[in-house]
Parts: sequence; C-alpha cells; structure tokens
Amino acid sequence: MEDTIKQARGSFSKLGGFFMLGTLVIFAVQLLPAFILQIVKPEWMNNGDIALLVTIIPMYVLGMPFLIWLLKKLPAQTPQRHAMSAGQFGVSFLMCYAIMFCCNLLGNIVTMVIGLLKGGAVQNTILDVATSSNMVITFVYMVICAPVFEEYIFRKLIIDSTMRYGQGVAILLSGLMFGLFHGNLNQFVYAFGLGLFLAFLYVRTGSLKITIALHMIINFLGGIVGVLILQLIDMQGLTEALASGDTQVLMEYYSSHLAGWAVYGVYAILILAAVITGVVLLIVFRKRFTLPGNERVIPRGKGFSTVILNPGMAVYCLFWLAMILLQLFQ
Repeated sequence: MEDTIKQARGSFSKLGGFFMLGTLVIFAVQLLPAFILQIVKPEWMNNGDIALLVTIIPMYVLGMPFLIWLLKKLPAQTPQRHAMSAGQFGVSFLMCYAIMFCCNLLGNIVTMVIGLLKGGAVQNTILDVATSSNMVITFVYMVICAPVFEEYIFRKLIIDSTMRYGQGVAILLSGLMFGLFHGNLNQFVYAFGLGLFLAFLYVRTGSLKITIALHMIINFLGGIVGVLILQLIDMQGLTEALASGDTQVLMEYYSSHLAGWAVYGVYAILILAAVITGVVLLIVFRKRFTLPGNERVIPRGKGFSTVILNPGMAVYCLFWLAMILLQLFQ
C-alpha cells in the first residue's frame, strides 16, 4: 500500500509540475509580446482589443499547445463511452447552468464582502474584458477557443491521467485545477463548480464533445448574449442618470431605453426559469450522481496528503492561491 501511495504522489506531483511549467510558459508568451509592443508601439496597448489579442493569440498558439504537449507525456486511461440523448443533454445543460449561476452568485457575494472590508471593489476581470472588447474577438476567445482548449486540458488530459487513482479523485482534481487556473476569486467559485459537473459528465460519458458543447453554450450566454443585453439598457447611462439625482434625467433615460429593458426583463425571466428548473432537476436526480466504476485506490484519510501535499501540486496550488489573493487586494 505504501508503494501505491508513493507512486500516486509521484504521479500527482508530475501533473502539478507540468501544469506549473505550462503556466509559466503561458505567462511568458503573453508578457513578452506585450512588453515589446509597449516599447515599440505604446499607443497600440491603449487599444483594448489589441491588448487582448496580444495576450490571447500567443496563449492559444504557443502556451496552451506547449502545456498539452507536456500533459500528453503522462500515462492515460480513457473513460468508457456512453451515448447521451438530446433530452439528457438538455437536462444536463439546465443542471450545468444552475450550478454555474448559483456558484457565480456565491462568488460575487464573497468578493463583495471582501470589497466592503478592504474599502474598495474587487475588480471583475472577465466582465471588464467581455464588456469592453470587440464582440467578434470576444466570441472567438470565449465561445470557441476557451471551451475547446480548457475542456481538452482540464477534463480529458487531467482525468485520463488520474482516473486510475479513482474517478472521484480525478473529478475533484479537474474542478480544483480548473478553478485555480482562472486566477481570481470571482471566477474560481463558479469555475470550480462548473468544472466538477463537466468532469462528472466526461467520466460518465467518455465524450469530450458533450462537455465542450455545454461549455460553449454557457460562455455564449454569459459572454455574448448577456453583454449585448447590457449594451441595450446602457448601464453607464443608468449610472449617470442615478448619480445626477434629477428625476427628469432618470425618466428620460428610461423612456429612451424601454425596448432594451423589455428585452432585459424577458431575458431575466428565462434565466430565472432555467436556474429554478436546473436546481429542481439536481434535487430530483441527485441519486444518479454516482460513479459505478469508481474504486478507492488511495486509502481513506490519505487523499489530501497524496494528491495535494506533494511538490508539484503544492507549488501549483500555492502559486494560483497567491494570484487570487493579489487580485483581491490590488
């Protein structure tokens, strides 16, 4: 048994080490072009779209492929494939959306409390990017690139390389590493919850296409549809109208944005209905969240010390926890 634990610690350490190395390479290929451009064409970096492209293109062309190349060196075990019907996919989406929404709400509450305690709002990085960038760039980045690369790395490669130590362990690790990789508390909470659910689906179906599709839909609704609706109601205009303290100005704002608020109201009702339905489905089908093929390889009470308390995973987790703390208190 001690040999098994030692071997498992070594495997998890290598996984964490590869992720840490991949993270550093991703940072390097993002920062170097930005640094060079800041020297050569500093005015370009004042353009939000150019600044975003300078970071995401190197990440998806060089950084992520390098991380994939590293992770594919690990021994892998693929889950058995099981078909999913259209109805099951629909149910999975509603569950997925409910988990994401509730976890996002929790994360926002926590960051709001932290913001009140420190005397300043915590910056929501992904919201700033989504609302300030060109919609085509946002679509390619959030709806296509992110789901494909993230699902392949955090679902397939992590789970395939750790499932031999237990399906439950692989699912938890997939969710944890996915959440930490986002580097801020706003996203960690919902990325962790979403990651757990998508990891469970991947283990039960063996299909990466399903998790990619769900991830794409979630990102599309939040990063594209949600942002377009916010643009319709002109949140900045509302803020300025409220700040003016003039009732006439506020009435003029609402009268000029009636159509936008009507769309917003319908969208809010649909979102609320989807969340409530998803929560009900999670409760009704809670007994189906089982792992029939799961075997306990790591003894009870040894999981955390084996999976996390090893050099590679410890460094990876501490690094991203430090990044989250920096984001909270910057």
